[in-house]
Amino acid sequence: MPPAKQGIIVQIAQQFDGLNVRAANIEKLVKTVCRRFDLAGATVSIAIVGDRRFAEVNSRFRGSKVTSDCLSFDLSGNGEAHFELVVNGEMAVKQANLRKHPGEAELALYITHGLLHNLGFNDATETQAKQIHQTEDEILQQVGYGVVYNTQIRAEHRRRRIDQ
Repeated sequence: MPPAKQGIIVQIAQQFDGLNVRAANIEKLVKTVCRRFDLAGATVSIAIVGDRRFAEVNSRFRGSKVTSDCLSFDLSGNGEAHFELVVNGEMAVKQANLRKHPGEAELALYITHGLLHNLGFNDATETQAKQIHQTEDEILQQVGYGVVYNTQIRAEHRRRRIDQ
């Protein structure tokens, strides 16, 4: 008998209190990303942290003391996918306020971005960056967050609604 499929397991550790995160929404997001790329079994662990903790982790693993939005680690082995993400909830709140969308939507962008890196996407060149950001917004729209990364598209949608 073939082994039972593991499914997609999502673990969330919220270590930053300044952002209301609905775990069910994040689980739906992670499962949507995995299924989009035919990943039927995976464990995805997400730590939501503040600036200080993010800088500590970034320093430890990348040698950089600056803060950013997301770190992603692919710990897969023995035929099992295991992704670890550290996402900056504090930065998500700040950016969401600047970009005028919910903090959870910004956090969802960071999670999607990290997962796409784990799944082989890169953003080192302009062409790669365009592809990853377009894919992010497609996924975020699919799960109900709307266009989050591409603020130019979002502004065009607002203008169209006003003109109608």
